[in-house]
Amino acid sequence: MYSNRNHRRRKIIRWQKWDYSWPGRYFITICTKNRVHYFGEIRDGKMILSNVGVIADILWYEIKNHAKNVELDAFIVMPNHIHGILILKNEIMDGGDNMDVGNMDGRVRACPDPAIPDNDYRSRRFRNPGKNTVSSIVGSYKSAVSRHAHRLGYDFEWQSRFWDVIIRSDEEFYRIRNYIKNNVKNWKEEKFH
Repeated sequence: MYSNRNHRRRKIIRWQKWDYSWPGRYFITICTKNRVHYFGEIRDGKMILSNVGVIADILWYEIKNHAKNVELDAFIVMPNHIHGILILKNEIMDGGDNMDVGNMDGRVRACPDPAIPDNDYRSRRFRNPGKNTVSSIVGSYKSAVSRHAHRLGYDFEWQSRFWDVIIRSDEEFYRIRNYIKNNVKNWKEEKFH
């Protein structure tokens, strides 16, 4: 008889009450497989990009040319991972810097669209996620980096998943932006080191 006890269930790492196509600011971290240093090395306090690191760097900035209503903020390529901030907007946003996504502590609706009932946002987010979701944007980026690296004959693999944080306030946004900008200086303390 088949037993499911020895099989791990894949852990859901996305917030289930949030639709990742909604406007917002997202802190993204993507690691290489087994944290291999494919992207280069840090020497004398500076990140020296390998050829694959250059590909990862260039293609991040191409995201805005392939995804609708996306802005890019702070970004860094580290030896075995990247950090970046994606900002998803919609057509009716005024483009202001203050992007309040409301009280997202789970006690109130996390859905920014009051027309969507509480019990419908979950089913709606899986119907047709479309092109402009965080997962589709990150997936396209990872695929493009892999495709170009392999086409040029470089050995390279991503970790199968990525981490994201929904940035909930301006204070958190500036703290994360500062963390990204100082990542090379703080490499010795970095948990991915």
